[in-house]
Amino acid sequence: MSARGPSRLARLPYWAGGGLLCLLLLAAVFAPWLAPFPVDRYDLINDLAPPDGTHWLGTDENGVDLLSLIIWGARVAALVGFGTVTLCATVGVTLGAISGYYGGLVDEVLMRVIDVLMAFPGILLAILIIAVTREPSVTAVVFALSATGWAGYARLVRGQVLSLRERPFVQAARAMGARGPWIITRHLLPNVMAPVIVQATFGVAGAILAEAGLSFLGLGPDGVPSWGALLDQGARYFLVSEHLALFPGLAIVGTVLGINLLGDALRDRWDPRRAGA
Repeated sequence: MSARGPSRLARLPYWAGGGLLCLLLLAAVFAPWLAPFPVDRYDLINDLAPPDGTHWLGTDENGVDLLSLIIWGARVAALVGFGTVTLCATVGVTLGAISGYYGGLVDEVLMRVIDVLMAFPGILLAILIIAVTREPSVTAVVFALSATGWAGYARLVRGQVLSLRERPFVQAARAMGARGPWIITRHLLPNVMAPVIVQATFGVAGAILAEAGLSFLGLGPDGVPSWGALLDQGARYFLVSEHLALFPGLAIVGTVLGINLLGDALRDRWDPRRAGA
């Protein structure tokens, strides 16, 4: 076997995961131009039509082109996935860094709050929050999923900061008169971002699955196409038109698989225990 063989094989998850993630982002950004048919134009004469030369993936219960709905659904998936991770990471990294660096009462209170949140089923709290709002939207779903999602980032960053705050480069910064916020932002956070990025990658996949689950239960964003809502339709008409569940399901599986492949590749690359492998 050539010396370049293993390295090419090791890069395969990057290309596969990155390619599938790029497809999601392209569909989300260019949905108005990529969708072959409008998603707000009903054709009840051709409802639940199977795939053919006009509608490549068939139509839904309202006669809307399924391929167009899936393309627009990618926008919802991307907004919820990246929006949730951005909010969770921002709150979690900030609180985790403060807790790990300063310790004391702040650390004790924050850790007890995190213990409670991580013991509570996140999906149930998300359902409660959306039910209270009574007007499900992408923003409401993002905030509902972020209510407990930030806790994992806070715990991860706290552990990393605890292992770094007594390192010589941090002590040298203190000796030079640097204050806590400066040390956290300039010295500690750059050294903990690798595991945060890995966790965020898996978080995007988890948020997409959670949004699909909420939409399947009828608690997803109103007025916009969603893969979970399409699955709900497909479940009701599965014995009549199996394509309505098959293709949205494949979109979810392909997207989550691609993101997880990318996350696994990043973890293998940045995990110090695997560096010498």
